[in-house]
Amino acid sequence: MQEDFRLIVDLVTVLAAAATGGVLAALCRQPALLGYIVGGMIVGPAGLGLIKELVQIETLAQFGVAFLLFALGVEFSFTELKKVKAIALGGGALQITLTIAFTVFVCWATGAWATLPAKGIFLGAILSLSSTAVVLKCLMERNEMATPHGQVMLGILVVQDLALGLMLAVLPALDQPPEAIGQAVALAVLRIALFAGGAVAAGIWLIPPLLQLLAKTESKELFLLGVVTLCLGIALLTEQLGLSIEMGAFVAGLTISEVEYADQTLTYVEPLRDVFAALFFAAIGMLIDPVFLWNNLELILGLVLLVFVGKFLIVTPIVRAFRYPWKTALIAGLGLSQIGEFSFVLASSGQALGLVSRQIYLLILGTTAVTLVLTPFVLRLVSQLFEMPGIQQYFDPIDAPLEVSCDLPMQNHVVVCGYGGVGRNLVRLLQEHNCPVLAIDQSERTIQKLRDQGIPYVYGNAASLHVLEKAGVGKAQSMAIALPDSMSTRLAIKRALEIDPSLDIVVRANHDRDIELLYQLGAREVVQPEFEASLEITTHVLTRRGMPLWGVQREMQQIRNSHYLDLRPQTPAEISRDMQAALNGTGMNSKWYPLPDNSPLVGMTLEETNLRWLTGASVVAIRRASGGEIDYPSERTIMEVGDRLLLVGDREELAAFNELAKGELTIPGASTPCQWLVVSDDSPAIGKTLSELHFRRQYGIQVQSIRREGKFIRFPDGREHVRSGDRLLLCGGSYPLNQLRQWIAPSSATPSVSVPVIKAPVSEAMQEYLPLDTQREV
Repeated sequence: MQEDFRLIVDLVTVLAAAATGGVLAALCRQPALLGYIVGGMIVGPAGLGLIKELVQIETLAQFGVAFLLFALGVEFSFTELKKVKAIALGGGALQITLTIAFTVFVCWATGAWATLPAKGIFLGAILSLSSTAVVLKCLMERNEMATPHGQVMLGILVVQDLALGLMLAVLPALDQPPEAIGQAVALAVLRIALFAGGAVAAGIWLIPPLLQLLAKTESKELFLLGVVTLCLGIALLTEQLGLSIEMGAFVAGLTISEVEYADQTLTYVEPLRDVFAALFFAAIGMLIDPVFLWNNLELILGLVLLVFVGKFLIVTPIVRAFRYPWKTALIAGLGLSQIGEFSFVLASSGQALGLVSRQIYLLILGTTAVTLVLTPFVLRLVSQLFEMPGIQQYFDPIDAPLEVSCDLPMQNHVVVCGYGGVGRNLVRLLQEHNCPVLAIDQSERTIQKLRDQGIPYVYGNAASLHVLEKAGVGKAQSMAIALPDSMSTRLAIKRALEIDPSLDIVVRANHDRDIELLYQLGAREVVQPEFEASLEITTHVLTRRGMPLWGVQREMQQIRNSHYLDLRPQTPAEISRDMQAALNGTGMNSKWYPLPDNSPLVGMTLEETNLRWLTGASVVAIRRASGGEIDYPSERTIMEVGDRLLLVGDREELAAFNELAKGELTIPGASTPCQWLVVSDDSPAIGKTLSELHFRRQYGIQVQSIRREGKFIRFPDGREHVRSGDRLLLCGGSYPLNQLRQWIAPSSATPSVSVPVIKAPVSEAMQEYLPLDTQREV
């Protein structure tokens, strides 16, 4: 009884250490699993020594990996697995073979273990395994499981886990004659084949009726108990067959993934998965000996560098050889460069068989532990590196749609990006009101649902310009974005407005800090689900208390119009921090730009300047000359002399804003030139009406707007007189614009003009006023 109590104390101690470490890591904006590992290292035998029964904790920690792989199997269905079948089977097997061969060669070349080549094979097997648990956790935290590099890494990791059973079977025969090794391999392959056949049969005839029976009980407890028993039972079966428990848990998840209760299963298992996963990472930390690491620091750091570089140079060319883009290959190469946690199992078995000494065993553990700790940082840094605009343009491939349904609506339709829970309900409601709609998604399983339901779709990345063009965004009435990750949401807004700057976009905010930035990037409406639930519940309660419905609805709408600021009070420092964090994930340039004192934009509101329409850039912050700062300025914010503007956009868009702010000529790509001009005191146009100036008839120039003494006139008629100091927005051909510029504002005209490219199209209402050659270009 005392031993059982000791286990409870140890278990509580480990969970408390993991929770504390996770909280501290989150406060430091680091991955939570790093906190779990550090927490385990502190309370482990090499730390404070609070844990006495390490073996029992490690046994419980295996549940964490089992549940991680089980949940992965539920999400990573056979359909998804087929997409990376080639790289998983071919690339995974090639990676393991090359790693072992390279290690044997290094051992032979350096003379290490020359008397027993089996040691080189053993060490190569250890190095060939990467960490399924750590990589999977990192991908889940970054919401990158559905990305190309995420699927490639998961496919290779699945093959590595499958190979672990083969390695464990062959390990005792390494110092035997070749015939013994061949027999061990054949027996292991036979076991794997028998298990695979049994899993397929169970997935067809046993699992579906079993889950249906559990669901009929309408008991959450019984359903969860049955699913957990199924997961651990199959995992235990694989252990008895000489394979890994983790492989069995993954296959158990795969058998459920194609059943209608897959989503329900995942919802119930996720809390167990997260708790036991924290226990697993803490158990890894308890294996780390800080004193040994410190005493052998130089050697271990050298081994870590050798492992990262060596595995990167093996994995990256393999992924590239399977015709994946360089970006996917590089991220996968760095993401799989660590040594996996299952190498502990191999190393322990190798030490028992006499293949390695105690010193080598500790070096393997130390090197493995350091690579596991560094992996979250490596994945984070490489993702941020590829988001940098200067690098992004070289590695981002043309993300073309993978498939397009044959009945796409291409006029006045609604484009729904993301066919998850929100997108699915939105499509159904729109169809009930006879609205033409199409969905964009990049999940094979989701696309199959769209095919079965006969809903028009585009199979691809909604943040891709090519996918949005194929979806007819340029002629769509509206676009609704319900994507699961913030970066894709921001890029989808930016790309859609490059196609049609006037597009009506409504978007779901995944985080509170994204709300204002999404508005600044051009979203017409931003919906935050938790805040909306609060508003609807409040509306119900207040109306039941006798308040008039129209008054309550007006108050709730005012909260929406204020971007939910009443529900999320923030200090200026918090707003600036959240804005900077959000900008780091846009994948676009952000730059502070000083507004020239004589700029025609001075004194105008952001709405009046039409910056996004004319240049594509967005103003997300303003620093006043007086020292104040406006984070997330509204459309009514007036630009003043001495302002510094924080702009977000592509390099061409920022260059276009630079020219526009100076009052110089700007040319939209494949569209009409536009520029703001200030009418100087010596202009011959002063006092004349627009009709008398004959801008449209003689030059093909349209006066789109006039900013005058605090008033804004959009599309003025021909009776409007031109006054000194007027700011005119002129659009038309580049040559007549240059002529008129020297005539309307002769004191500011310059002989040469810089011509950057802008992405704003001309409105249809303007095209009739353009010269014939310009109309043909438009």
